[in-house]
Amino acid sequence: MLAAFWLLVVPIAPALAADLAVTEISLEPCPAEDAGAQPELRRPVGASCYALRGVVTNPGSRPVVDTDLFAQILDASGEPVLQNRSRVGSIGDVPPGPMSFALRLAVPAATPGPLQVSKAKARGFKEPVRVRAQAGEELLPLELDVS
Repeated sequence: MLAAFWLLVVPIAPALAADLAVTEISLEPCPAEDAGAQPELRRPVGASCYALRGVVTNPGSRPVVDTDLFAQILDASGEPVLQNRSRVGSIGDVPPGPMSFALRLAVPAATPGPLQVSKAKARGFKEPVRVRAQAGEELLPLELDVS
């Protein structure tokens, strides 16, 4: 009963999100040397690796952490490439000012190009909301930076 009272009386501060501007967006096939390119698996079925690159700007004076990128990826006919999904990935922490980023996207093979990116935006938090890799922990090849 006392716990219920405290939940009603003591306000809990929500994790406030920050919206960030995204510019200079480009989408091109992953470089051949990139871990996501998988040249030995090129065939008409499966997925193709694309690198989504751009600049995100944090206008604040403090870093924004656990930042996610949202965008609509369209094929040549204007149809969405990533069905029912607007979050395309995480770009991690964004320090104050502009920062370049690159994300890998798995696009269904044989998707008619050229691909277009629209409605790109980023959203992050003032405090961490995800578990982070610790120093010395090994990352998977696709968790490493894009070439």
